[in-house]
Amino acid sequence: MAGEPAASVKLEPGAGLKIPRHLGVIMDGNGRWARQRGRRRTEGHVEGVKSLRGLVEYCITYGVSYLTVFSFSSENWSRPSEEVSFIFNLLRRFVASDLQRLIRNNVRVRIIGTREGLDPSLVKLIDDVEAKTQANTGLTLAVAFNYGSKAEIAAAARHLGREVAAGRLNPDDIDEQRLGDALYTAGMPDPDVIIRTSGEQRLSNFLLWQAAYSEFVFVNEHWPDFDEASFLRVLDTYTRRDRRFGGVGEDQR
Repeated sequence: MAGEPAASVKLEPGAGLKIPRHLGVIMDGNGRWARQRGRRRTEGHVEGVKSLRGLVEYCITYGVSYLTVFSFSSENWSRPSEEVSFIFNLLRRFVASDLQRLIRNNVRVRIIGTREGLDPSLVKLIDDVEAKTQANTGLTLAVAFNYGSKAEIAAAARHLGREVAAGRLNPDDIDEQRLGDALYTAGMPDPDVIIRTSGEQRLSNFLLWQAAYSEFVFVNEHWPDFDEASFLRVLDTYTRRDRRFGGVGEDQR
């Protein structure tokens, strides 16, 4: 997957930048950040939450409409149980400490991913935060939690299959729009940009369907080090991209 690191430039905030409508972020490198400092992996996750708070603020300030962040993959269950429990408790603490701030800032929260196998109290917490922010009309913050894109697409296919079996849907009417409407991200535009931190250059089962025409920007900073300067460099890189969606650029016509 081709991509280059975000350019190192100094910019005035928002000056001449193209603002993506939807930004996706693979928040990678919490554990490596901690290990480089001789600290526990869990401390990296705590610092990562601070970076997430900052990113939400940048998106509000610069006018990003949708932000989708990869917080816990369905494959992350293979991690040590102590770390998984810590991440789940970190989500609880994030909601408890930040919910009112998100409401004040008119942020709508959506949690995308399967809820099967989650503790009932955690499912209740997810339902509660979605309900309390549902009427908000500003930034939509989609948190991909217990999420895997292949499983998402398979679930959408099963849903459409049941609709066909029940006689409510003609198989010939299944098109890209119909399948997209059956995904967790229904009603959201596809991401214009997907960022991955920590120098890795792969999607890792994140928004595979939705990323068909996304621009990828890979940055070397570990997620806890991602700040406003990093964000602006990403916007500058995105601004310089020529998005053709399968067509040809202006200079090729």
